[in-house]
Amino acid sequence: MSDFLWVEKYRPKKIKDCILPEDTKKTFSEFLKQGEIPNLLLSGTAGTGKTTVARALCEELGADYIIINGSDEGRQIDTLRTKIKNFASTVSLTEDANHKVVIIDEADYTNAESVQPALRNFLETFHSNCRFIFTCNYKAKLIEPLHSRCTVIDFRIVNGQRVKTATAFMERCSKILEDEEVPFDKKILAELIQKHYPDFRRTINELQRYSVRGKIDSGILFSMSEVSHKELLSSLKEKRFNDMRKWVVQNLDKEPAFLFRSIYDVLYKALSPNSIPQAILIIAGYQYKAAFVADQEINMVACLTEIMAGCKFKWKRKHK
Repeated sequence: MSDFLWVEKYRPKKIKDCILPEDTKKTFSEFLKQGEIPNLLLSGTAGTGKTTVARALCEELGADYIIINGSDEGRQIDTLRTKIKNFASTVSLTEDANHKVVIIDEADYTNAESVQPALRNFLETFHSNCRFIFTCNYKAKLIEPLHSRCTVIDFRIVNGQRVKTATAFMERCSKILEDEEVPFDKKILAELIQKHYPDFRRTINELQRYSVRGKIDSGILFSMSEVSHKELLSSLKEKRFNDMRKWVVQNLDKEPAFLFRSIYDVLYKALSPNSIPQAILIIAGYQYKAAFVADQEINMVACLTEIMAGCKFKWKRKHK
Protein backbone atom coordinates (compact mmCIF):
# COMPACT_ATOMS: atom_id res chain seq x y z
CA MET A 1 0.00 0.00 0.00
CA SER A 2 1.10 3.55 -0.67
CA ASP A 3 2.18 5.79 2.21
CA PHE A 4 0.84 8.77 0.29
CA LEU A 5 -2.41 10.31 1.51
CA TRP A 6 -5.26 8.74 -0.43
CA VAL A 7 -7.27 11.98 -0.43
CA GLU A 8 -4.47 13.56 -2.48
CA LYS A 9 -3.55 10.52 -4.53
CA TYR A 10 -7.15 10.02 -5.70
CA ARG A 11 -8.25 13.66 -5.80
CA PRO A 12 -10.17 14.22 -9.08
CA LYS A 13 -8.31 16.41 -11.57
CA LYS A 14 -11.28 17.13 -13.83
CA ILE A 15 -14.80 18.41 -13.18
CA LYS A 16 -16.35 15.39 -14.91
CA ASP A 17 -14.72 13.12 -12.31
CA CYS A 18 -15.97 15.11 -9.29
CA ILE A 19 -18.91 13.63 -7.38
CA LEU A 20 -21.52 16.38 -7.49
CA PRO A 21 -25.27 16.79 -8.02
CA GLU A 22 -26.01 17.00 -11.76
CA ASP A 23 -27.10 20.66 -11.72
CA THR A 24 -23.97 21.72 -9.83
CA LYS A 25 -21.66 19.80 -12.15
CA LYS A 26 -23.44 21.29 -15.17
CA THR A 27 -22.77 24.82 -13.86
CA PHE A 28 -19.03 24.17 -13.61
CA SER A 29 -18.97 22.45 -17.00
CA GLU A 30 -20.48 25.61 -18.53
CA PHE A 31 -17.64 27.67 -17.07
CA LEU A 32 -15.18 25.34 -18.80
CA LYS A 33 -17.00 25.66 -22.13
CA GLN A 34 -16.87 29.44 -21.86
CA GLY A 35 -13.18 29.29 -20.91
CA GLU A 36 -13.88 31.77 -18.15
CA ILE A 37 -14.89 31.74 -14.49
CA PRO A 38 -16.40 34.53 -12.41
CA ASN A 39 -15.50 35.20 -8.81
CA LEU A 40 -16.97 32.24 -6.94
CA LEU A 41 -18.17 31.52 -3.41
CA LEU A 42 -18.42 27.76 -2.91
CA SER A 43 -20.39 26.89 0.22
CA GLY A 44 -21.10 23.53 1.83
CA THR A 45 -20.26 21.16 4.65
CA ALA A 46 -16.75 19.79 5.12
CA GLY A 47 -15.41 17.25 2.63
CA THR A 48 -17.96 17.77 -0.15
CA GLY A 49 -15.39 18.69 -2.80
CA LYS A 50 -15.29 22.50 -2.79
CA THR A 51 -11.50 22.82 -2.88
CA THR A 52 -11.21 19.91 -5.31
CA VAL A 53 -13.61 21.64 -7.72
CA ALA A 54 -11.76 24.95 -7.40
CA ARG A 55 -8.45 23.28 -8.25
CA ALA A 56 -9.96 21.25 -11.09
CA LEU A 57 -11.41 24.40 -12.68
CA CYS A 58 -8.00 26.08 -12.62
CA GLU A 59 -6.21 23.00 -13.93
CA GLU A 60 -8.64 22.48 -16.82
CA LEU A 61 -8.58 26.17 -17.78
CA GLY A 62 -4.79 26.20 -17.59
CA ALA A 63 -4.85 29.07 -15.10
CA ASP A 64 -2.05 29.94 -12.70
CA TYR A 65 -3.43 29.75 -9.17
CA ILE A 66 -2.47 29.90 -5.52
CA ILE A 67 -4.28 28.49 -2.50
CA ILE A 68 -4.36 30.50 0.73
CA ASN A 69 -5.75 28.81 3.84
CA GLY A 70 -8.14 31.17 5.58
CA SER A 71 -7.71 29.45 8.95
CA ASP A 72 -3.93 29.91 8.85
CA GLU A 73 -2.10 32.57 6.82
CA GLY A 74 -5.42 34.06 5.72
CA ARG A 75 -6.03 35.35 9.27
CA GLN A 76 -3.11 37.80 8.99
CA ILE A 77 -4.07 40.78 6.85
CA ASP A 78 -0.48 41.84 6.07
CA THR A 79 0.54 38.34 5.00
CA LEU A 80 -2.58 38.01 2.89
CA ARG A 81 -2.12 41.39 1.21
CA THR A 82 1.54 40.74 0.38
CA LYS A 83 0.93 37.25 -1.00
CA ILE A 84 -1.98 38.31 -3.21
CA LYS A 85 -0.22 41.44 -4.48
CA ASN A 86 2.94 39.51 -5.35
CA PHE A 87 0.95 36.82 -7.15
CA ALA A 88 -1.30 39.26 -9.03
CA SER A 89 1.57 41.44 -10.21
CA THR A 90 3.74 38.69 -11.70
CA VAL A 91 3.53 37.56 -15.33
CA SER A 92 1.48 34.42 -15.89
CA LEU A 93 3.44 31.32 -16.91
CA THR A 94 0.60 30.12 -19.14
CA GLU A 95 -1.30 31.71 -22.01
CA ASP A 96 -4.27 29.33 -21.89
CA ALA A 97 -6.36 31.26 -19.38
CA ASN A 98 -7.52 34.87 -19.31
CA HIS A 99 -6.94 35.30 -15.60
CA LYS A 100 -4.98 34.08 -12.64
CA VAL A 101 -6.97 32.62 -9.75
CA VAL A 102 -6.63 33.13 -6.00
CA ILE A 103 -8.32 30.36 -3.98
CA ILE A 104 -9.12 31.36 -0.39
CA ASP A 105 -9.81 28.04 1.32
CA GLU A 106 -11.86 28.02 4.55
CA ALA A 107 -12.69 31.70 3.99
CA ASP A 108 -15.22 31.64 6.82
CA TYR A 109 -12.28 31.42 9.26
CA THR A 110 -11.06 34.88 8.20
CA ASN A 111 -11.79 37.94 10.33
CA ALA A 112 -15.05 39.58 9.24
CA GLU A 113 -13.97 43.02 10.49
CA SER A 114 -10.49 43.28 8.98
CA VAL A 115 -9.60 40.52 6.51
CA GLN A 116 -12.93 40.16 4.70
CA PRO A 117 -13.31 43.89 3.89
CA ALA A 118 -9.76 43.77 2.52
CA LEU A 119 -10.69 40.78 0.36
CA ARG A 120 -13.63 42.76 -0.99
CA ASN A 121 -11.18 45.49 -2.04
CA PHE A 122 -8.83 42.94 -3.61
CA LEU A 123 -11.67 41.69 -5.83
CA GLU A 124 -11.99 45.18 -7.27
CA THR A 125 -8.31 46.12 -7.32
CA PHE A 126 -7.17 42.99 -9.18
CA HIS A 127 -10.29 42.46 -11.29
CA SER A 128 -8.45 42.92 -14.59
CA ASN A 129 -6.10 39.98 -14.13
CA CYS A 130 -7.34 37.87 -11.20
CA ARG A 131 -10.40 35.91 -10.20
CA PHE A 132 -11.12 34.78 -6.65
CA ILE A 133 -12.66 31.53 -5.44
CA PHE A 134 -13.75 31.39 -1.81
CA THR A 135 -14.61 28.08 -0.14
CA CYS A 136 -16.46 27.95 3.17
CA ASN A 137 -18.57 25.71 5.38
CA TYR A 138 -20.82 28.55 6.52
CA LYS A 139 -21.48 31.29 3.99
CA ALA A 140 -23.34 33.34 6.62
CA LYS A 141 -19.95 33.99 8.24
CA LEU A 142 -18.82 35.95 5.18
CA ILE A 143 -19.78 39.60 4.83
CA GLU A 144 -22.50 40.51 2.35
CA PRO A 145 -20.19 42.53 0.02
CA LEU A 146 -18.30 39.30 -0.74
CA HIS A 147 -21.58 37.51 -1.50
CA SER A 148 -22.69 40.26 -3.88
CA ARG A 149 -19.40 40.23 -5.79
CA CYS A 150 -19.37 36.47 -6.31
CA THR A 151 -21.43 33.76 -7.93
CA VAL A 152 -22.58 31.73 -4.93
CA ILE A 153 -22.79 27.95 -5.45
CA ASP A 154 -24.15 25.74 -2.68
CA PHE A 155 -22.71 22.21 -2.43
CA ARG A 156 -25.68 21.02 -0.40
CA ILE A 157 -26.91 17.63 -1.59
CA VAL A 158 -30.69 17.54 -1.53
CA ASN A 159 -32.64 14.35 -0.83
CA GLY A 160 -33.30 13.61 -4.49
CA GLN A 161 -29.54 13.50 -5.18
CA ARG A 162 -28.37 11.64 -2.09
CA VAL A 163 -28.74 8.10 -3.42
CA LYS A 164 -27.04 8.92 -6.72
CA THR A 165 -24.06 10.70 -5.16
CA ALA A 166 -23.68 8.07 -2.41
CA THR A 167 -23.72 5.30 -5.02
CA ALA A 168 -21.09 7.10 -7.10
CA PHE A 169 -18.94 7.53 -3.99
CA MET A 170 -19.36 3.85 -3.12
CA GLU A 171 -17.97 3.00 -6.56
CA ARG A 172 -15.10 5.47 -6.07
CA CYS A 173 -14.16 3.99 -2.68
CA SER A 174 -14.39 0.43 -4.01
CA LYS A 175 -12.00 1.34 -6.83
CA ILE A 176 -9.55 2.95 -4.36
CA LEU A 177 -9.51 -0.16 -2.16
CA GLU A 178 -9.05 -2.41 -5.19
CA ASP A 179 -6.16 -0.26 -6.45
CA GLU A 180 -4.58 -0.33 -2.99
CA GLU A 181 -5.14 -4.12 -2.83
CA VAL A 182 -7.18 -3.90 0.40
CA PRO A 183 -9.89 -6.59 0.71
CA PHE A 184 -13.23 -5.17 1.83
CA ASP A 185 -16.76 -6.11 2.81
CA LYS A 186 -19.22 -4.08 0.72
CA LYS A 187 -21.74 -3.87 3.57
CA ILE A 188 -19.14 -2.49 5.98
CA LEU A 189 -17.93 -0.02 3.36
CA ALA A 190 -21.52 1.14 2.86
CA GLU A 191 -21.90 1.63 6.64
CA LEU A 192 -18.74 3.73 6.77
CA ILE A 193 -19.93 5.90 3.87
CA GLN A 194 -23.34 6.34 5.47
CA LYS A 195 -21.76 7.30 8.80
CA HIS A 196 -19.76 10.21 7.37
CA TYR A 197 -21.85 11.14 4.31
CA PRO A 198 -21.53 13.64 2.67
CA ASP A 199 -17.99 14.19 4.02
CA PHE A 200 -16.12 12.37 1.25
CA ARG A 201 -12.70 13.51 2.45
CA ARG A 202 -13.15 12.15 5.94
CA THR A 203 -14.49 8.85 4.61
CA ILE A 204 -11.39 8.34 2.47
CA ASN A 205 -9.13 9.30 5.39
CA GLU A 206 -10.94 6.80 7.61
CA LEU A 207 -10.63 4.09 4.95
CA GLN A 208 -6.88 4.63 4.80
CA ARG A 209 -6.65 4.55 8.59
CA TYR A 210 -8.62 1.31 8.87
CA SER A 211 -6.72 -0.24 5.95
CA VAL A 212 -3.62 -0.73 8.12
CA ARG A 213 -5.49 -3.72 9.58
CA GLY A 214 -5.12 -5.33 6.17
CA LYS A 215 -8.83 -5.37 5.32
CA ILE A 216 -12.09 -3.49 5.73
CA ASP A 217 -14.50 -5.80 7.51
CA SER A 218 -16.70 -6.04 10.61
CA GLY A 219 -13.61 -5.66 12.80
CA ILE A 220 -13.66 -1.90 12.26
CA LEU A 221 -17.22 -1.44 13.55
CA PHE A 222 -16.12 -0.89 17.15
CA SER A 223 -13.52 1.65 16.07
CA MET A 224 -16.15 3.48 14.01
CA SER A 225 -18.21 4.12 17.14
CA GLU A 226 -15.30 5.66 19.03
CA VAL A 227 -14.33 9.30 19.23
CA SER A 228 -10.61 10.06 19.02
CA HIS A 229 -9.64 12.48 21.78
CA LYS A 230 -5.87 12.44 21.36
CA GLU A 231 -5.84 15.43 18.99
CA LEU A 232 -8.37 17.30 21.11
CA LEU A 233 -6.36 16.92 24.33
CA SER A 234 -3.19 18.00 22.56
CA SER A 235 -4.83 21.12 21.12
CA LEU A 236 -6.39 22.06 24.49
CA LYS A 237 -3.14 21.60 26.39
CA GLU A 238 -1.13 23.60 23.86
CA LYS A 239 -3.91 26.16 23.34
CA ARG A 240 -4.13 25.55 19.58
CA PHE A 241 -7.56 27.01 18.93
CA ASN A 242 -7.72 26.25 15.18
CA ASP A 243 -6.91 22.57 15.71
CA MET A 244 -9.52 22.35 18.46
CA ARG A 245 -12.13 23.91 16.18
CA LYS A 246 -11.30 21.48 13.38
CA TRP A 247 -11.73 18.57 15.81
CA VAL A 248 -15.20 19.87 16.66
CA VAL A 249 -16.14 20.12 12.97
CA GLN A 250 -14.93 16.56 12.36
CA ASN A 251 -17.12 15.22 15.17
CA LEU A 252 -20.33 17.16 14.59
CA ASP A 253 -21.93 14.00 13.20
CA LYS A 254 -22.06 12.65 16.78
CA GLU A 255 -25.02 13.33 19.06
CA PRO A 256 -24.23 16.34 21.31
CA ALA A 257 -25.07 14.40 24.50
CA PHE A 258 -22.71 11.57 23.50
CA LEU A 259 -19.96 14.03 22.57
CA PHE A 260 -20.23 16.00 25.82
CA ARG A 261 -20.16 12.76 27.83
CA SER A 262 -17.07 11.50 26.01
CA ILE A 263 -15.30 14.83 26.59
CA TYR A 264 -16.25 14.69 30.28
CA ASP A 265 -14.81 11.17 30.60
CA VAL A 266 -11.49 12.01 28.95
CA LEU A 267 -11.01 15.35 30.72
CA TYR A 268 -11.68 13.77 34.11
CA LYS A 269 -8.44 11.83 33.64
CA ALA A 270 -6.46 14.55 31.87
CA LEU A 271 -7.10 17.59 34.09
CA SER A 272 -5.37 18.58 37.30
CA PRO A 273 -7.59 17.68 40.28
CA ASN A 274 -8.29 21.33 41.16
CA SER A 275 -9.62 22.00 37.65
CA ILE A 276 -12.04 19.07 37.48
CA PRO A 277 -14.97 20.78 39.29
CA GLN A 278 -14.64 23.85 37.07
CA ALA A 279 -14.61 21.71 33.91
CA ILE A 280 -17.68 19.76 35.05
CA LEU A 281 -19.65 22.97 35.55
CA ILE A 282 -18.55 24.28 32.14
CA ILE A 283 -19.54 21.05 30.37
CA ALA A 284 -22.87 20.87 32.20
CA GLY A 285 -23.73 24.43 31.22
CA TYR A 286 -23.00 23.97 27.52
CA GLN A 287 -24.63 20.53 27.41
CA TYR A 288 -27.83 22.17 28.67
CA LYS A 289 -27.56 24.87 25.99
CA ALA A 290 -27.09 22.21 23.29
CA ALA A 291 -30.80 21.38 23.53
CA PHE A 292 -31.85 24.70 22.03
CA VAL A 293 -28.88 26.52 20.41
CA ALA A 294 -29.03 27.22 16.66
CA ASP A 295 -25.40 26.33 15.98
CA GLN A 296 -23.92 23.24 17.68
CA GLU A 297 -20.42 24.00 16.41
CA ILE A 298 -20.32 27.42 18.07
CA ASN A 299 -21.70 25.96 21.31
CA MET A 300 -19.10 23.17 21.43
CA VAL A 301 -16.22 25.48 20.46
CA ALA A 302 -17.28 27.95 23.16
CA CYS A 303 -17.31 25.15 25.74
CA LEU A 304 -13.85 23.90 24.82
CA THR A 305 -12.46 27.45 24.57
CA GLU A 306 -13.56 28.11 28.16
CA ILE A 307 -11.92 24.85 29.28
CA MET A 308 -8.77 25.69 27.30
CA ALA A 309 -8.52 29.14 28.90
CA GLY A 310 -9.43 28.31 32.48
CA CYS A 311 -8.43 24.73 33.28
CA LYS A 312 -5.02 23.20 33.99
CA PHE A 313 -3.94 19.90 32.49
CA LYS A 314 -1.71 17.18 33.81
CA TRP A 315 1.62 16.93 32.02
CA LYS A 316 3.52 13.69 31.67
CA ARG A 317 6.74 13.72 33.63
CA LYS A 318 9.86 13.14 31.63
CA HIS A 319 11.90 10.19 32.85
CA LYS A 320 15.44 11.06 33.81
